[in-house]
Amino acid sequence: MKELQEIPVWLWMLLAAVLLLQGTWLFRDAQDRGKGKSAWLWGIWGLTGAPAPTVCYLLFVVRPDRRKQKAAANRSCKE
Repeated sequence: MKELQEIPVWLWMLLAAVLLLQGTWLFRDAQDRGKGKSAWLWGIWGLTGAPAPTVCYLLFVVRPDRRKQKAAANRSCKE
């Protein structure tokens, strides 16, 4: 337990700020993408650790959305 006491306070504050920003960004972006109640899941998970929630969000939400947008753009160009 002494290892946790040896970590400087400013580092704890920085970690808290990073987690809060990550959770807020994940929640707001998921809301903007129309994810409904799962936006809360992304936000809460973003508060628990870094960078795994952000990486998963980018892989499972942002990437498929971009693929759908790209496919829709390609279809509209062909018509």
